[in-house]
Amino acid sequence: MIQFDSVSKRYPGGYEALKNVSFQLPRGEMCFLTGHSGAGKSTLLKLIMLMERATQGQVICQGVNLARISKKHIPYHRRRIGVVFQNHSLLNDRTVFDNVALPLLVSGAPYQETGRRVRAALDKVGLLTKEKKLPVQLSGGEQQRVGIARAVVHKPDLLLADEPTGNLDPELSADIMKLFADFNAVGVTMLIATHDVDLIRRMGRAEIKLDSGRLAVP
Repeated sequence: MIQFDSVSKRYPGGYEALKNVSFQLPRGEMCFLTGHSGAGKSTLLKLIMLMERATQGQVICQGVNLARISKKHIPYHRRRIGVVFQNHSLLNDRTVFDNVALPLLVSGAPYQETGRRVRAALDKVGLLTKEKKLPVQLSGGEQQRVGIARAVVHKPDLLLADEPTGNLDPELSADIMKLFADFNAVGVTMLIATHDVDLIRRMGRAEIKLDSGRLAVP
């Protein structure tokens, strides 16, 4: 599903965020991406999303060499991936339903299908009764669930999450991870960036650890 082959990323000014990173994440796996703040976790996810390009090496995602994807085709690549952010990135002037529907509207899904899929996604995260609420009327944990529903509403094969539990207490964090495990159980490949060591140990999943931009032994 994801393969990094001797990948490095150097930013203007000379800062090297990733240094000769190689790993494979098989299809259907749920894996944690760990490391200290500034270790390169967010940069690695950005390379998969084509928010950044590798300076050297190859990034393969879902069988495609990302270096061969032109700028105009990046939106099509991103539609195949679900992304969950730490800060939710919800539109506060739109209802929960409208926030979750955004990926489907962008891709031109029929109106009737949009309604069905949005409600199915909200049902999976336990928020079907909140579809008419605004994000500011929800708790932090509920807002994160809306973000997850939006990330999976278009049924991606790959889900990326960047510190998805960073602002949540341990109980809510465990709830979010259970949701991720449920999606993984039906075949969604998952790569979750986090520094929550206790959470990682409880989940007992594979781990990719970064240390100052290099792969480290977990």
